[in-house]
Amino acid sequence: MHALPQTLQALKTHIFNGVIWPDFTRLPSAEQPLLAFEPFAIGDVLAIGERRIEVLPAEHTVPAVGFAVLGATPDAGAWVFTGDTGPNPALWQRLRSLRIAHLVIETAFSDEERALAQISRHLCPETLGRELAQLEGSIEVHITHIKPGEVEAVMGQIGGLCSGHRIAVLTSGQVIALATSLGADQSRHIGRAE
Repeated sequence: MHALPQTLQALKTHIFNGVIWPDFTRLPSAEQPLLAFEPFAIGDVLAIGERRIEVLPAEHTVPAVGFAVLGATPDAGAWVFTGDTGPNPALWQRLRSLRIAHLVIETAFSDEERALAQISRHLCPETLGRELAQLEGSIEVHITHIKPGEVEAVMGQIGGLCSGHRIAVLTSGQVIALATSLGADQSRHIGRAE
């Protein structure tokens, strides 16, 4: 299991503690556990099969990250998932240096609940518009994490944004195709983003 060190510690303390769940990092033995915790940091690039996945910063009430599934070639573009995040200058600084094919971004609340969005470090359509304005071009933007019963209101408000991006709600079962092959030298690399 890959996660931030703070998240791994929380899992050890509160879940895999022998009270809620068994400690699968020590079962059936410490030498051959069923589960291994692998810490990562923002900026790390993980190799998972043929994919390279960069850990991106998120701004949330608890430690959180987003991810960029990097394209097989520099021209292929990345698939980016912001995770739960409020306004996040560090994320946009990094995204401006990537070619992005698809951006999956949360917009949890409507503009009428902007105070709640701010306190809980989520986005509403107004803040989404400000965030997306930091990204040049016209990319595919998929909205996710809308609170139940608010999809129509949130998407209506997003529809009123003056954005050059192609914005739609992410739907259940939707498939987003990604480039499929990397060179052998790239598939083994784990390191920091440049």
